[in-house]
Amino acid sequence: MNVTALHDAPHIGVLPRGPLGTIADVDGVSVGHCTLDDGARQTGVTVIRPHAGDPFLDKVPAAVSVINGFGKSIGLVQVDELGTLETPIAMTNTFGVGALAQAQIRAAIRANPQIGREWSTVNPLVFECNDGYLNDIQAMAIGEQHFSDAYAAANANVASGSVGAGRGMSCFDLKGGIGNASRVIEVAGRSYTVGALVLANFGRLPMLTVDGTPLGRLLAERAKAATTAQAGTAATPEQGSIIMIVATDAPLDARQLKRLSLRAAAGLARTGAVYGHGSGDIALAFSTAYTVPHQADFITLPPLLADERLDPLFRACADSVEQAILDALWSAQSVTGRDGHRRLSLRDSVPDLVHLLEPIR
Repeated sequence: MNVTALHDAPHIGVLPRGPLGTIADVDGVSVGHCTLDDGARQTGVTVIRPHAGDPFLDKVPAAVSVINGFGKSIGLVQVDELGTLETPIAMTNTFGVGALAQAQIRAAIRANPQIGREWSTVNPLVFECNDGYLNDIQAMAIGEQHFSDAYAAANANVASGSVGAGRGMSCFDLKGGIGNASRVIEVAGRSYTVGALVLANFGRLPMLTVDGTPLGRLLAERAKAATTAQAGTAATPEQGSIIMIVATDAPLDARQLKRLSLRAAAGLARTGAVYGHGSGDIALAFSTAYTVPHQADFITLPPLLADERLDPLFRACADSVEQAILDALWSAQSVTGRDGHRRLSLRDSVPDLVHLLEPIR
């Protein structure tokens, strides 16, 4: 394990990361956050744009895998049926899904007034996790303007941690939130990038595993010995969720992207997750290698990778998702929210983290 500083999560695996180390290493992908930090209202919105153009007119191939379906996301059925995205990807808290779906619909209609009239309707795509421990979720604080602000803020400089939709999220009983990672691979003599962005809101502390090391168990035992444990026991049920977005510039069709999205579960499992009864674990993968026009009689696809060449992408996906979850933990800041509830960041909880990990570098 290579841990050089408290702010650097261990690098998972041997594949190199991209220059940014985020999902934006996939060319054309951008991310924007809108963060609400107002007393009991600790929540926000994160928007991922697959490219800089109009996603309704120029759709990208995509596929979704529901690993455990305890979730309230919207738009997954059509993605599964048609294999394309036609809006940006939005993420927020559970009770904000409706507001963001309406915001996406309005934005698509403004750009294309034919939607719902001369043309088909639009499929809004919104993912969610429950941030109700830190956020007053009943306040229904998320509105259309927050989607607009996150969309307008989208760029390649992607922040991680307690930002955007990740503001009120918890992970392994610590502060969770947004995490990013990327890996670069060689396939058939060409270089491709796989990037991941996660909304991490799952797990109990004793389950936390870092690059194969049972760090959570060590921390839970230390906390128990000090009689100051803030974060439950192994017998406490997991009731969190995680959204895993995987992007690549490799030329894949929707069927292959379905297979890629399933490998996100491998990265998730490595961190200690067991996909508990109350956990909503969903992965979506998309490719930026080509677009699918909204109006066309025939569609010309680029040469697609053969299935026998997909293993490096599967590995990159698993490594990127695991890395992104660690990035969420390493990047998060401590947050106090509803009714004085507080989640400490990993850094605040374990000031000697580097020394704790030193024996297994």
